[in-house]
Amino acid sequence: MIAMAGERSAAVAERFGTNLRRVRRREGLSQEGLAVRASLHRTEIGRLEGGERACRIDTLIRLAGAMAVPPGELLDGIAWVPAPEPRGAFAFGSTSIKRKLISEWPSQ
Repeated sequence: MIAMAGERSAAVAERFGTNLRRVRRREGLSQEGLAVRASLHRTEIGRLEGGERACRIDTLIRLAGAMAVPPGELLDGIAWVPAPEPRGAFAFGSTSIKRKLISEWPSQ
């Protein structure tokens, strides 16, 4: 699925939140436990997981480090698809879908 301009930020935040929740639970951490490890407030974890807030790069690094996972794992399924004019769009889904979208994208 490719998100249009107005949907981009919300869709990215939602997908990131889903990834964050999945990894946190897999690692056996509560929101509070992750917050302590990442030096964040528990409500920040809740907002990120709920897709209410976009994650800043420094927060991404803190979260990944606190769970000992590569930052890319929290970005799973989120990709940027370049466009010839005027803008690209975020694409969500499996890596094979992203490769297909990119390979079928019109060349300039």
